[in-house]
Amino acid sequence: MIGLEMGRSTEARRAPQLAVVLLGTTILAGAPGIALAQNAPAPAAPVSAPAQAPAEVGETIQTIQVTGAERLEAQTVLSYIQLRVGQQYTKSAGDAALKDLYGTELFSDVQVNNDKGVVTITVKENPVINRIILEGNKRIKDDKILPEIKVSPRQIFTRSKIRADVARIIELYKRQGRYAATVEPKMVMLDQNRVDIVFEITEGDKSKVRQINILGNEQFSDGELRSQMVTKQARFTRLFSSGTSYDPDRMAFDQQKLRQFYLTQGYADFRVVSAVAELTPDKKDFIITYVVEEGKRYKFGDVKVESQLRDFDGDKLAKNLALHKGDWYNAKLVEDTIEGLNDTAGAFGYAFADVRPQYDRDKENLTMGLTFVIQEAPRVYVEKIDINGNTLTQDKVIRREFRLAEGDAFNSLQVKRSTNRIKSLGYFQEKFEVEQKPGTAEDRIILEANVEEKPTGELQLSAGFSSLERFIFQASIRQRNFRGRGQTVGLSGSYSSYSKSVEASFVEPYLFDKNVSLGVDIYRRDYNSFNYTNSDRNTTYQQSTTGFQVRAGVPLTEYLTAIGRYTLNYDDVSLDKGTYYSVDSNGNYACDPLRAGRYLCDAIGKRLSSILGMSVVYDNLDNRQRPTRGETISANVDVAGLGGDVKYYRLRANAAKYWPLGKGFIFSIQSEGGLIKGWGGDDVRLTDRFYLGEPQIRGFGIRGVGPRVVRQYLTADSNGNYTVKGEDSDDALGGKYYYMNRAELEIPLGSGAREMGLRPSIFVDAGAVWAIKSPTLSDCEKGCFIGSRDSSGNQLYTETASDGTTSTTTSKTNSVTGDANTAIGTTSYFTETFEGNTWKPRVAIGFGVNWNSPFGPFRIDISKALLKYDGDNTKTFTFNVGTQF
Repeated sequence: MIGLEMGRSTEARRAPQLAVVLLGTTILAGAPGIALAQNAPAPAAPVSAPAQAPAEVGETIQTIQVTGAERLEAQTVLSYIQLRVGQQYTKSAGDAALKDLYGTELFSDVQVNNDKGVVTITVKENPVINRIILEGNKRIKDDKILPEIKVSPRQIFTRSKIRADVARIIELYKRQGRYAATVEPKMVMLDQNRVDIVFEITEGDKSKVRQINILGNEQFSDGELRSQMVTKQARFTRLFSSGTSYDPDRMAFDQQKLRQFYLTQGYADFRVVSAVAELTPDKKDFIITYVVEEGKRYKFGDVKVESQLRDFDGDKLAKNLALHKGDWYNAKLVEDTIEGLNDTAGAFGYAFADVRPQYDRDKENLTMGLTFVIQEAPRVYVEKIDINGNTLTQDKVIRREFRLAEGDAFNSLQVKRSTNRIKSLGYFQEKFEVEQKPGTAEDRIILEANVEEKPTGELQLSAGFSSLERFIFQASIRQRNFRGRGQTVGLSGSYSSYSKSVEASFVEPYLFDKNVSLGVDIYRRDYNSFNYTNSDRNTTYQQSTTGFQVRAGVPLTEYLTAIGRYTLNYDDVSLDKGTYYSVDSNGNYACDPLRAGRYLCDAIGKRLSSILGMSVVYDNLDNRQRPTRGETISANVDVAGLGGDVKYYRLRANAAKYWPLGKGFIFSIQSEGGLIKGWGGDDVRLTDRFYLGEPQIRGFGIRGVGPRVVRQYLTADSNGNYTVKGEDSDDALGGKYYYMNRAELEIPLGSGAREMGLRPSIFVDAGAVWAIKSPTLSDCEKGCFIGSRDSSGNQLYTETASDGTTSTTTSKTNSVTGDANTAIGTTSYFTETFEGNTWKPRVAIGFGVNWNSPFGPFRIDISKALLKYDGDNTKTFTFNVGTQF
């Protein structure tokens, strides 16, 4: 038993005094109340007077004296009792005075003495609380516990308040599922009749739900019913789930979940007879037992609609309902029908329409007849739209998102759309709703937008590592509601081993308060392309792009938008001269196709691209950041050549659709494809083509899908025999056509994992890129030996016969590298093969996890390529992680 004790603090040591136990109070998290310890003496209490004669005669009170009071005045003490000068003093009157004084809880000891009419009241005041101290609390911090404690410094100490505070602390731990927690209050005496109150807390482990028993269920198994509950049995597989902790509120909610489940299955008479939670003897776990009564299963009887609104025909409405006679009764379907009828009435302006179901239960035939009665209501018009709570955002930014104007006929569908549009701004709280209030007349309604603004400025510094770009550093500043006008301004920059960029942007969603958006981007991007020699990553060409884009968007319908854009880019593509240049036959220092490849040599140079484009976008997603429902479709066309040095046209289309499958599962499919063609005699250059691989198609390396030239290096002996060195390089060439498809299923986890930000998924990716001409360097696709140049600078080729032997020999001379005056005294031999130029799909399956970790967003994917072709580069494991600081 744990008690409230008097100890000795540092301050108390300077004034030595005895430490005594005042009160024994032990409260357990699982205990129903408060118990007094038997090892601590209780304060003196009034003793009942022995039985007296019916007429008790005493002495007359001459005076009443108060002694021992330090903080209280004598008159204050006397005001608490009924004794007065001139009255008769009796033992019962003295006992009543004792009871009254102890009832004030201001005194630790009281004595009442009578000496021939002189009544002396001796009191010892309760001490004053100096400070409150918490010890042993780790799971719940001081700032959560102290507001629950009602006693405070400079208050008078009372045992009842301490008991109440102990109970409140225990209740906090119960809410966390720690029913084994105990609290031991102690009192440390100080000088000047002051005390420190110390709450010693033993938190204990969380009380888990060891087992859930269900009795009386015949139609459904225990496992199926448990799956409907929020509370789960503690198992190793639910290590991160918070649903395994016992919570009485959650238990009550589970009873509702059981009833809802049975009502959707036709059991209209289902009820939970009892629900009992028993704490195990070790106070670590709970065993929950439900006793249920399923009852009989019902079907729908006659389903009718009676409308008191003149615009609705009840018979026609009844034919279009989702529930029909003979179907199994489903309470959820009834609720959805009521909501649908209300929405239908609201769409015709009846804002206050009331749909009431009338049930006709037939217990003999086990049918449930239903009549939906649409009550009479006036057609309503919008009287006014009020906007409250916006301190930064201008009213017009919110009003222009409303699909209704003052004076319009009310339409519930337009109100919902207005709510979604305001939410999509991202300026206000997530649980925003447009409220509907009665107007000044029956046919008037007031729409209120009570917003709560949240910060819209973002300053981000991040660093991370990805399998794509190695170390990454990013910095950005953005304001999504600049000056409260709804404009977006931003400046960003990034740096990694293979790319650098800086970009400034501005977006005006309503140009000149018209429904036309305008956006401007100015940027500089440096990109280093690369290939692989074995597993080593080598830079091939550098591309620097400086340019800007101006775009304007016009909504065609509520969900359909047309966007026009103009882009001007200045590109500079270069190669490392020391690696890829040599002296040609004319003695000029130029790109060597033998070293760089024909496509790289064609790509180098400086070019100006003038591109005019247009997109048509359909989007009804419920959330653009993390959609769960809806679809988006876009078609894009870009034409380069209206000025500048590059001429091509590019067509692209993509679509995505999301379905919530219930219980947190979200399924999505995405498809996209495109083509690019040159015109006016121009061919499509290497830097303008489409590329596929990581991260577009998981299971393959970056640019790991599609046409490529694979070069394998050889060595030649004195007899002219060639052997493979074991080294090769891989140059992705891109393609003019591509398509890509993805199907993904997001899998829900327990609430504990959701709180951690874990979102796993399984996926299937498929796609291809193709349609470029085969290299003509040696007029063969496979088995072409390309040697060095001869003394005149002519390229030497050695073709391989079908059996793999060398059909001809070549002379071997020095190959030239570096600057024009440098020569290396060895000859390079290699084979080049052109591979991967096919439309046939590459397919990969796998699973991945998104995690909003404390270090930043983290994504990991493990995938396996099921279909691949020669030259494709596969990759099983990819990850990306960043952090904010």
